[in-house]
Amino acid sequence: MRSEKYRNYFKSSFMMGPNCLRLLDEILGEYPLHYTSDNLVLDLGCGTGITSLFIANETGATVYANDLWISEEENRKRFTSWNMENKLIPMRKDAADLHFNKEMFDALISIDSYHYFAGKEGFFVNHILPYIKKGGIALIVIPGIKSEYDGKSEELLTAWAGDEAYMFQSTEFWKRIIGEHEDIEEVRTWEMSLFDLAWQEWFDTKHEYALNDKKYFDSMIKPFTNFVGIMVRKK
Repeated sequence: MRSEKYRNYFKSSFMMGPNCLRLLDEILGEYPLHYTSDNLVLDLGCGTGITSLFIANETGATVYANDLWISEEENRKRFTSWNMENKLIPMRKDAADLHFNKEMFDALISIDSYHYFAGKEGFFVNHILPYIKKGGIALIVIPGIKSEYDGKSEELLTAWAGDEAYMFQSTEFWKRIIGEHEDIEEVRTWEMSLFDLAWQEWFDTKHEYALNDKKYFDSMIKPFTNFVGIMVRKK
């Protein structure tokens, strides 16, 4: 896996949850992107920017790295230390209030963040789709709940996830939430495969949040949840 090259970033100082680089590697393996620096990708919810680094290195694109929780200045310093300041553009914008040129991006990628802000019908069509070029693609990975437990996320997960339990939804839910539009050619949702590895490498960081998550892994996380992959292709 290409993500093996990024083991230096499998640390609590970079990761904010289950290993986002493994999940990114998996979805880019399913939908490879072969770009040059003239192509633009929006990494929405980039956290500390390790997904943006991976995207830039492995696809060749220039990446707009946007996150609401990490300051633009913090990520800019990090990108400069990686000698990637010409390939990674840090931003701190609300996903519901983006201001880009229409059809600016060849692709949108969002790993383990989209569920925080986009769980309503119409969000993708109104706030994301306009910025993707014709023929472009959106690739999204988020935590979800297995289809057989659809509608029971709060009942099953509240002891662990608290007031965020409602965010865990099935592949079918997310396909419906993305919705239909005359400019959408295809929507696909599926269950990702690198579940155990992504979680174990998060636990290996020994981050205090990881250690708390580990307490619930066998009783709640593994039996009921998954990672949902979403692909949307624009006409």
